[in-house]
Parts: sequence; C-alpha cells; structure tokens
Amino acid sequence: MISSLYADAAGDLWVGTEGNGLARLRGGRWTRFTTDAGLVSNSIGYLLEDGQGNLWIGSYSGLMRVAKRALNEFVSGSTNLISCRVFGRSDGLPTSECTQGSQPTACRTRDGRLWFPTIKGLVATDPARLQQNPNPPPVVIEAVTVEGRSPGATGLRAQSPATVVIPPGKERLEIQFTSLNLTARERARFKYRLEGHEKNWSGVGGDARSVAYSKLPPGHYRFRVIAANEDGVWNSTGRTLAVVVLPPFWRTWWFMALSAVVLLGLVIAVVHYLSTQRLQRQLEKLRQQEALEKDRARIARDIHDQLGASLTQMSLLGEFVESDKDLPAEVAAHGRQIQQTARDTTHALDEIVWTVNPANDTVEGLINYVCKYAQDYFGVAGLHYRLEVPEQLPAAEISPEVRHNLFLAAKEAVTNVVKHAQASSAWVRVGLSPTTLTLEIADDGHGPGDAGKKTSRNGLRNMRKRMEDVGGSFTIEPAAAGGTVVRLTAPLKNK
Repeated sequence: MISSLYADAAGDLWVGTEGNGLARLRGGRWTRFTTDAGLVSNSIGYLLEDGQGNLWIGSYSGLMRVAKRALNEFVSGSTNLISCRVFGRSDGLPTSECTQGSQPTACRTRDGRLWFPTIKGLVATDPARLQQNPNPPPVVIEAVTVEGRSPGATGLRAQSPATVVIPPGKERLEIQFTSLNLTARERARFKYRLEGHEKNWSGVGGDARSVAYSKLPPGHYRFRVIAANEDGVWNSTGRTLAVVVLPPFWRTWWFMALSAVVLLGLVIAVVHYLSTQRLQRQLEKLRQQEALEKDRARIARDIHDQLGASLTQMSLLGEFVESDKDLPAEVAAHGRQIQQTARDTTHALDEIVWTVNPANDTVEGLINYVCKYAQDYFGVAGLHYRLEVPEQLPAAEISPEVRHNLFLAAKEAVTNVVKHAQASSAWVRVGLSPTTLTLEIADDGHGPGDAGKKTSRNGLRNMRKRMEDVGGSFTIEPAAAGGTVVRLTAPLKNK
C-alpha cells in the first residue's frame, strides 16, 4: 500500500508505504528502509524535503528527520544503521501520530517553514531554527553476566575493570550498556562490535541496551560500544571491554603439545613395531632357508657317507665274486658280506628317511626310535638291557637339527657300550622337564679300553660337539655301581 510519493531534484523517487517502510527508486533499482535499518516506524504517512538535504517522514510513531546522505550510506554499505532524529510530544508536538490519506499531505512554504498534519492538529517548524544537540553521549558498560550470573558469582575473575576472564565450560556471555542522554533517552543509538569475532558493526536503538554471545571460541577479544544522541552526534571513543575465553584443557597449548608428542610417539612405535615384525619375518624366513639348506647338506652328506660307501663296498664284493667264481668257499664268503652290507645299507637308509620326515619332529617319535635302535643293537650283541621311559610322553615338538644330532650322539653311545665297554648289561633312561630332554645311556662295563682308545676319544669329541651345536650338553662319568653313564641333554621347543 503506497501512501506517499516524493521526487527530489536528483531524480530519485521516494515512496512511503503502509507497513513496509520507505523505498527509493534510483536508476531502475529499488531499495527499502525499515525499522531494522533505524527508522522508528514502517507505516509512513507523508514525505517532505527541507532544502538542507533532510527528508521529513511522518509516521504513527513520530515525525522523523533523516539525512539523505545517511540513507545513501546505508545503501552503499558503509553503515548498517541509519541515524534518525525523531520528534514527539517532548519536542512540542501535540501527539506522535501523524495523519495520512492524501497527497501531498505536508508542504514547505516560501519562508522555509515546514507544515505537518497530526491527528490532533497542524504543526509547523522552521528547520533553520532547530538547534542540534552537539554533545556526544558518554557510554557506560553497566554489567557483564555469564550464564545469567555475574562473573563474581560464577567464579570468574576480573583482572582489571576493563577485562573479564571466562573459564572453560561457560558459553553465554551477555554485556549490558547504556548512554547518558537526559533529553531523549529513547532516541539514543548504539553500535557495537566484538573485535576478533565480528568484522562489521551492529546497531541497536530504542530500549535495546544489551548484546549476548553464545559459544565463543577460546581466544582474546575486545568488545567495543559507541553511542549517538538524538541528533546523530556519535561518541566514537565509547567504551571497551577485554574478554578472555580460556580453552578447555584439551585445547590448551600444553595439552596439544603433549598430544602431538604422544601421537608422534605412537606413530614411531607403530612404525617400529611393523618394521620389527617385518624384519623378524624376514629373519625367520632366512632361518628356515638356512635350516633347509643345512638339512639338504646333511642328507647329501649322509647319503654320500653311508649309502655311497656301502654301494661301493657291494660293487667291490661283486667284482670279487666274479674273479673268485672258481672258488666256492670264497664266493660264499663274499655273498655273506654282500648280504650284511645290504642289511647295513637298509638300516642306514631307514635312519636317513626317519631323520628327514617332519612327522617325527616330536619327543615321542625321537624316544621311540632311540629305544628301538638300542633294543635291536643290544639284542644282537647279546646284552641284557633295560629301558626306563615315562608312561606319558608329552606332545612337545623338537627341531629336526636337535633330533638328528641327539640321535647320532645316542647311537654313538650305544655303539661304544657294545664295542668298548665289555659290559653284560645296559640301561637307557629318559628324563623330561618343561624345557629339556635328558637321555642317559649306562652300562656295567669298565669304560673305553686301550684297544679302542683312539676311536672312543674321537666318538666322545663328536658327541660333545653335536650336543653343543644344538645348545645342549654332554657329560660322561663313572656309574655308582661301576661302569659308565653318558648323559645327553637337549633343549625343547617353547610353545
């Protein structure tokens, strides 16, 4: 609803509306001014210019005087609040409500006087004789509250009259301010800004005297407020208040530094752990390859030393048979030797197959094989023997290298009993602990004799060397009732 029109000398068209404020048409573009911009009413009855660059606007809430320069500055964005001088009953008007309904409603006479109708009669004024209030109003910050309570009541502390420190956990900050304007308190205007949080000024007028901030980030701020009197004279100095919002402990520099150090330490630990695990896997792989190479070399050596020698011997015996074919007694002797060599070769091959079979890498498999070997060897030699083995053998694993060297050492000890001890009885005892396996081979003979001293010493050195190579031990000592005790101790795998 358009209530009034006014075209000024610059070619701008000013339009008053009922309930939608003031509008300006310039260059085909419309701009609207309302109470949010600083006017006291959005219902405008008439418009008039006084020749001094001011628009006079009649409204239901009073007669307004606004400089067109202030309106243009609002449009350009240099200010967000229009300075508006409002005249009412305190200024001599019979009422604050102006009339509307005709065009033109107000007029300017040749003597420069302005005439305005109100609902209680006609009023006139000479704008040249109106005296402006030149005194900028002093500004006061009356109160600061946090969460609705004063800083002292909430545990806040004021470092100085112009500083307030807010501890963590407090979100709503409210600042109340006012200005000293005895002639027209309700016409005071304020601009405020929280520097460090807001870039532009915000303005309030009328009875508004406070501002609230919620959830301010931790930091240092400066609240500044300025005020203008009823004629738009600003106190540009105003008042300031320093606001310090303390961060929670997890946002303090020392906590973030500590967190960074901890995070860096975790990253280093994870990288170190992953690198160590990778190196350990590589090392384990190399160990497995090394063990595989050792097994292959050992198998090749055993095949060469045992099977090769036996096959060579049988080949020579076959040649002897061919050369002595006219001598039946010699052929029979050579046949018996070939038969014995074949049996020995079979036993040697059985040992090699048993050694390389991974299914035998257990304590039970090793003890059973050693006992079977001792039983067969002692039985052929005609010795009385006794096997002392625990009733329950654990399902513990044993490495192929330990199994191989322990068996060869035990085999050497059994061979020494038969060949050198001149014993009538022998014992094989097995002892177990969580980490070791002990194998004792005892006899009632007199130990290595002079005839077999050299062979015996080499055999003892070989047994000691084999047990030391696998991290075990070898001891030989006299038995309590006479004879010799050979003790072989080997480590078991930890699960």
